[in-house]
Amino acid sequence: QVQLVESGGGLVQPGGSLRLSCLASGGAFTIYVMRWYRQAPGNQRELVATITSGGSTNYASSVRGRFTISRDNAKNTVELQMNSLKPEDTAVYYCNADIAAMMRELWNYWGRGTQVTVSS
Repeated sequence: QVQLVESGGGLVQPGGSLRLSCLASGGAFTIYVMRWYRQAPGNQRELVATITSGGSTNYASSVRGRFTISRDNAKNTVELQMNSLKPEDTAVYYCNADIAAMMRELWNYWGRGTQVTVSS
């Protein structure tokens, strides 16, 4: 079974940087679109960034210019480089991906999330 595991979250001061990583594992599969979501207390889960298998990217307006999503297809990882962090970026960040196991249909997977806290 495919699993997504996030890492790299933590506490950072406003203006600082963090780099999140998500590793997909669990056998032979093909990863299509990969995404980062986030959810703050009391808010709905929102889409932060996406990246296609070809490397095309999209960002939420609130993070554009500050965050960068990238992927390493050989390592089955997706990264989120977060710069110029603001307190409003505080949330649990989730990795999400559309993945097809060998000879199987496309399924959507979620990681368990990693906490990012931006505070002085």
